[in-house]
Amino acid sequence: MSLTRAADVRTIRMDGGLRRFWDFPAVHSTAEGPAIFMVHGFRGDHHGLLRIVEALPEHRVLVPDLPGFGQSDPLQGTHDVAAYAAFVRGGVDRLALGSRTVLLGHSFGSIIAARAAADAPDAFSSLVLVNPISAPALEGSSRMATRLAELYYRAGGALPEGAGQALLRNRLIVRAMSELMAKTGDRRLRRWIHAQHRAYFSAFASREVVLEAFTASITATVRDSASSLNLPVLLIAAEKDDLGTVETQRGLAALIPDSTLVVLPGVGHLVHYEKPDAAAAHITDFVKSRVR
Repeated sequence: MSLTRAADVRTIRMDGGLRRFWDFPAVHSTAEGPAIFMVHGFRGDHHGLLRIVEALPEHRVLVPDLPGFGQSDPLQGTHDVAAYAAFVRGGVDRLALGSRTVLLGHSFGSIIAARAAADAPDAFSSLVLVNPISAPALEGSSRMATRLAELYYRAGGALPEGAGQALLRNRLIVRAMSELMAKTGDRRLRRWIHAQHRAYFSAFASREVVLEAFTASITATVRDSASSLNLPVLLIAAEKDDLGTVETQRGLAALIPDSTLVVLPGVGHLVHYEKPDAAAAHITDFVKSRVR
């Protein structure tokens, strides 16, 4: 899949470490909309959101690597939702983006983005949650898969360093995860998705980082912040999402004072890979109608 939009890469020292941000200027500057700050999901980095970035040419888009993943240094403390939300707020402030900024989060990034928006209600104009985590992972239909994943990560943490690292970065396991998440029948797209996961899904700084982030990802949801979201919120859910059924997405939307829910058919938890144009079209319409 060709990606053509170029970014200015910004490196900022924050809270004792270097943080890396990819800053994509608007392509069509005559019709430039508000900046969009995007937060990627668990075990990913900024690469995972680039297809949505490509589909939003009217916006300046900023995508960091979360601390401890990709090219950003780990945090000095625990890699949990509160710390990551503080990083998002600090990044938006250091980049001087302003209160018209639209905040977007995918998957685990939806939990982080929701917490950041709840903690700083005047910092963002609106919030977009793609494949939002709408129910606790240990309670939903995927709870057995979550239990297996929990055992996997615990084993990765308990083994000696070399064996633990090898297990957590094992390509066969990464491929199995990728196969489970991908719903598209397009063989070329499936090959590209698997290549993306192979290239970037193990770009974490240490076992401690990935274990802490995994724990955060299965113990928190967007529901934790839902009632405190005092800004327009767009939920982009997916019909076949194993981590959030349409029913739980509707329940989440009902908890948010000002929410709009759209459900994309025929796609699962990889909207950012499989349906980026559809997601971007909904984002564009939402921003144009709700952001002044």
